[in-house]
Amino acid sequence: MSDNAIQVDRIHKIEGDSKLKAFVDISLDGVVIKGLRVVSGVNGLFVSMPCHQGKDGKWYDTVYPVTREKRKELNELILQAYKD
Repeated sequence: MSDNAIQVDRIHKIEGDSKLKAFVDISLDGVVIKGLRVVSGVNGLFVSMPCHQGKDGKWYDTVYPVTREKRKELNELILQAYKD
């Protein structure tokens, strides 16, 4: 997969004083992934992956980068698009 294969398709910014700042959809080589979120945390903005709640009440990512490098790349791409 080339670096240019990842694109931010849609950003829906959330107004108000919530920690949730935006919902984001991305595409990877023709596959759309919906439900990423830009969240304001203790150390600044970060990207939260789509997740679901398990039977045990805990939340589990349904989509996640395989490597730290790919997670960093996604974070940088999405946060830059959010700021633009």
